[in-house]
Amino acid sequence: MSAASRILVTRPGEGGERLVKALSEAGFAPARPALIHLQPLDIDEVKRTPLLDVDQYDVVVVTSPFAAECLVEWLDRYWPQLPQGPRFYALGVATAATLYRGLGVKASVPDPGLGMTSEALLAMRSLARLDGQRALVVGGVGGRQALAQTLEARGARATKLALYRRVYTAPDTTAAGWLATGDFTAMTVTSGELLEHLVIWCGQAALNKPLIVSSQRLATLADTMGFASLHVAQGATPEALVTAVQEVGDT
Repeated sequence: MSAASRILVTRPGEGGERLVKALSEAGFAPARPALIHLQPLDIDEVKRTPLLDVDQYDVVVVTSPFAAECLVEWLDRYWPQLPQGPRFYALGVATAATLYRGLGVKASVPDPGLGMTSEALLAMRSLARLDGQRALVVGGVGGRQALAQTLEARGARATKLALYRRVYTAPDTTAAGWLATGDFTAMTVTSGELLEHLVIWCGQAALNKPLIVSSQRLATLADTMGFASLHVAQGATPEALVTAVQEVGDT
């Protein structure tokens, strides 16, 4: 790939900003189509019982940096001093860092070698058996159910707590042109829901361009949608995605 290669970054929020920075530093030309933004739920939309009873949970799993930001804000309202009972888990180092900055807790994260996915988190030995334990899964509205379902299958009483929603939008004229004509070198995607949204705007040329995804699950989904050049990064971190972009350029 040339230094001026346009790489489409679809990830929203802070994670997208960090990926844009990492790609720029690696010599690429990242561009962010405005396809989604993250919106905290209003106070009357949030189930407050799990927040008030957070000390009753054995395990708290936080699924994204934005979920962590929202959780910090909510717990600050109700808990001047965070209870010591729950064990915190984070789906990625950025999420763990947000929890540490905001709450002072050290959250456990999956083995980086396994990638930052729900499957990697569930592979942690401390989550293998949860007989009778209460687990709180903090994330956004919708999303995958596999995490809470697997925790329940391992004996936990799992509760999902949504603190934000994903708002999907049509791309602007410039981004719509990129997707319609394939006027980019590669595209990165880290969410199945986002992939299902953006494929609506992709012409055949875009479907034939390299698509870099963060897990084999996403690659399988993308294959069913007609994407023809799939590349699986070793996780969803900026470093893993940049490495995958570089490897695509070397092939």
